[in-house]
Amino acid sequence: MKLLLIDGHYYVYRSFFAIRDLTTSDGTPVNAIFGFVKTVRRMLKDLAPDLAAVVWDRGLPQRRVALQPAYKQQRDEMPDTMRPQLTFIQNLVPFLGPASLSLPDTEADDLMASYAVAARARGDEVVLATNDKDLFQLVDDRVKIYSTNKTDLVAPTDSFALLGAEAVWKKWAVTPPQIADVLALVGDSADNIPGVPGLGPKGAASLLAAHGSLDALLADLDAVKNERIREKLKTSRAQIEENREMVRLDLDLPLPAPLHELTVRPRPAELAIELAKCEFKSLLAEVRAEATAPAPAPAAHAQGELF
Repeated sequence: MKLLLIDGHYYVYRSFFAIRDLTTSDGTPVNAIFGFVKTVRRMLKDLAPDLAAVVWDRGLPQRRVALQPAYKQQRDEMPDTMRPQLTFIQNLVPFLGPASLSLPDTEADDLMASYAVAARARGDEVVLATNDKDLFQLVDDRVKIYSTNKTDLVAPTDSFALLGAEAVWKKWAVTPPQIADVLALVGDSADNIPGVPGLGPKGAASLLAAHGSLDALLADLDAVKNERIREKLKTSRAQIEENREMVRLDLDLPLPAPLHELTVRPRPAELAIELAKCEFKSLLAEVRAEATAPAPAPAAHAQGELF
């Protein structure tokens, strides 16, 4: 089976800021709705998953806030014109086909990670549609990252890429499991996690390459040749240890729905009713055509075709 997990808030934000000034006749903003629906429909076409879910942030894990109370506090409030669109989108997702999932006091990346580990354990292929750096540590022969970033595309004509271990190495110069070690050293400004001052991803990758692992590095800081970096690492040791716990993914969360219930079931007739409220034209015409088209004959999915 092939499981697609979509980082809901990431794609809502991305759609909101990528498309401007799209409103209904009475001035109601629908830009995020349009972009999100188009994006998810494209993913489903690109990947043809057997199982799929859009996963949402629903508060912050208490273990992270307890460690670093400033965690994500620097982030701006959601724009007023996005908030009602987010609610509309979350209600719309089941009509697109995927399930819509969240857990209280849980971030999407942790819930996505728990689903990915469960699916991988039973031999499924997993595609993570996200821009979250933390999730890159899960990449292996069965788990890939879906990307439409131009820098990730193999050929100019490609519309998406599935990033594996080779792509992780190209981006970070480390293996996927070492992503957490890199983030522990450099922090993550997007999440307000401070890193070792003056140490960037390239420097962190070099340290890990020279010492083998973060544990080995911390066990023998005197072996670090660069005196300036050595002293900064010693001064920041407690921060590094704390960061390692901050970037650790929760891999065994209770799943709000079992994997077998995540079968993709588009409901185009109901989707069309909702999209009509947004006054879309070409998109609405496409969905209405799907609603009246004869159901296709079931076809077996070729395992591993995208990997």
